[in-house]
Amino acid sequence: MRGAMHAGPDPLLSPATRSSSHLGSRPLKPHRVIVIGGGAAGFFAAIRCAESNPDADVRILEKGSRFLDKVRISGGGRCNVTHDCFDARDFTTRYPRGRNALIGPFTRFQARDTVEWFEARGVALKTERDGRMFPTTDTSQTIMDCLLHSARQAGVQLCLHRGVKRVERGSSGEFAVHLETGDLLECDKVLLATGGCRAGGAGHLATALGHTLEPPAPSLFTFRIELDWLRSLSGISVPDASIEVLDTKLRERGPLLVTHWGLSGPAVLKLSAWGARALQERHYQFEIRVHWMPGSTPESLAQAVEGQRREAGTRLIAKTPLPPLPLRLWEQLAREAGVGPETRWSGLSRSVRQTLLAQIAGTRFKVTGKSMNKEEFVTCGGVRLKEVEFKTMESRICPGLYFAGELLDIDGITGGFNFQAAWTTGWIAGQAMSGGSPTNR
Repeated sequence: MRGAMHAGPDPLLSPATRSSSHLGSRPLKPHRVIVIGGGAAGFFAAIRCAESNPDADVRILEKGSRFLDKVRISGGGRCNVTHDCFDARDFTTRYPRGRNALIGPFTRFQARDTVEWFEARGVALKTERDGRMFPTTDTSQTIMDCLLHSARQAGVQLCLHRGVKRVERGSSGEFAVHLETGDLLECDKVLLATGGCRAGGAGHLATALGHTLEPPAPSLFTFRIELDWLRSLSGISVPDASIEVLDTKLRERGPLLVTHWGLSGPAVLKLSAWGARALQERHYQFEIRVHWMPGSTPESLAQAVEGQRREAGTRLIAKTPLPPLPLRLWEQLAREAGVGPETRWSGLSRSVRQTLLAQIAGTRFKVTGKSMNKEEFVTCGGVRLKEVEFKTMESRICPGLYFAGELLDIDGITGGFNFQAAWTTGWIAGQAMSGGSPTNR
């Protein structure tokens, strides 16, 4: 059955390899496409290619034992499919790297098209308050099942345990794909969708075919802060905080999460994306300032403290936090400001009040390292964008070679933007590899 996990004779094995392996023979189809990488971008490209050209022989080669692993764990296991922003140019402003290159592709396949693509296949998406879009089932398995089913329905061959050692392009334009098993496959077009270049040697298939890689750097990571009182608050979240990296222009605002190693949450992840290169240059040693109530002006914050002093004068300061700050966080901020555990609002001195205000509006922390966010592992760096034609995602250097997903030097902030780049570049590459019109849906 077309679309099944490949386990029998391979129609793309070269004649010499088929003969020596006693795998039999079968006429080659005239249009042969190999997608290297069984992730989101690879699946989307393979499906689009096979649906656009049913006569094509399309297959996905995945070196691991499972497909779509990153889809499986993304968004806490729910899969943040895309973001509720349907203006292509506005959408690109969420990409620290690749913004200009994506403007054209997003005019052809954007977030709205992604929503419609999944809905047409029976998968409804929902929008959360921050704009992130998830399947209504709240499980990434729904997205995985949809992609796997769509690939099989389109006739895509799904091949696990097929690591690729190297790819060579012959003088006639055909490609020879050498597998780690020792087998050799031949095809007309190759898509590299192998993911980010996090490990040493990653991206070697692209460089061997003449491409240049921008150096990799972690793009979404959390901040390690070795401070006992902060780590004692592990699990505390603040719905709205602002963070700035001192001596830089880097600043972000959004939900903040205290963890057992420091600070995380959307505000930190966004900041790390925009500052990926700059923070790497600092070897992840820098100082940040956190404003725990960024919606307040200095005047309104001072008025809030004065209001507490008047209205809750007999109550302990440490036990009556300013809303919306969590009690445990407030207790620590008050302690750091020099407020005694038995101090009541009526006894708050002017000097301690100023220190407390400064603590709320600008707690300083020394960051001593980073931790990769397990759900949002993303890197910047990858294939240099000027070497790719973004109307087709084809290489400008090696005709017949295509790219999609995180292998490109494109990365977005957290919130569904990296997946959308994968869907878009995969869709365009798949359409181009099928031989169909690039504007034909």
